[in-house]
Amino acid sequence: MTASSTEDVAWYPVEDRSAPGQVRRAAMAVAERLGFGEHRRSEIGIAATELATNLHNHAVGGTVAVRIRRVSGDAALELVVVDSGPGIADLRRVMADGHSTTGTLGVGLGAVRRLTTRCDAHSVLDRGTVIVATFWPTAAPPAAGTVEGITRPIDGETVCGDAWAWRTVGDDTVVLLADGLGHGPLAAAAAQKAVAAFAVTEQHAPEAILAETDRALAGTRGAAVSVVSIDAGARTVGFAGVGNVTGWIDDGTARRQLVTFPGIVGQNRRKTIRRVDYDLPPEGLVVLHSDGLTGRWSLDDYPAIRGHDSLVIAASLIRDAGVRHDDASVVVARVA
Repeated sequence: MTASSTEDVAWYPVEDRSAPGQVRRAAMAVAERLGFGEHRRSEIGIAATELATNLHNHAVGGTVAVRIRRVSGDAALELVVVDSGPGIADLRRVMADGHSTTGTLGVGLGAVRRLTTRCDAHSVLDRGTVIVATFWPTAAPPAAGTVEGITRPIDGETVCGDAWAWRTVGDDTVVLLADGLGHGPLAAAAAQKAVAAFAVTEQHAPEAILAETDRALAGTRGAAVSVVSIDAGARTVGFAGVGNVTGWIDDGTARRQLVTFPGIVGQNRRKTIRRVDYDLPPEGLVVLHSDGLTGRWSLDDYPAIRGHDSLVIAASLIRDAGVRHDDASVVVARVA
């Protein structure tokens, strides 16, 4: 079994000249916390400064999320750079090593790409750009799959009441997304308890995991929780959801909403915990998101984005469909 999780440490708005320094210090502090060596921390500092400076000089509504990615005991630092600016007409040229964006350090996004373990970007003119930069301390561990997600707290809060995790068991990829009731520390505690229960359960079926999560959340304020199990061999999706964590299957031309049932996980009220099964098309994506995102999104608005990293897709959706008056989270699963 392979397990993976992420921690969205903080989102930093890039609004003035001091912001790149704040992003650099935050990224280097997390790298030090994870035990990265001095040379690697310096590389991360260079990349973080370049990315944030580029946002300040050229973008609108730019933010940088500093994250920790954990895969079976190993940890990486991750920067997700999001803006609502003019977009980049020739992203391939800008990301080429040796190209320098005016007014930055002169390092250029191409060199940032060289410093990362993994880097992907997508841009839409007049809509904005998303860049994902992942830094493992040395070499990356073996790939653990293609499930990616991101969370963002409601404006004014430093913790997010949404949380998610995933794991692989044989051919099955199992994902849980929890939206703690309300927002703030108590909502976060409920969502994190759901993730903790998911981490130790021996159940694999979505409905059984959800039933265990219901018991584990007793005594908390409760949460909306959805669990999806994707069988790569059979090309099927098993789904169980209680509350308003929405699931979708996107087949490349259309999307289908998955059925959830009303209720609050962890509350002693009548609720339906039921599994519903679906076929998964060969190029299908499974998307889960909390009600911090509106359902009025379409991947057709992002040319060629289905071929990009799942985290690029998730970050694009949280930027454009995320509402600021609630915690927001989105998970994208692509299983070959």
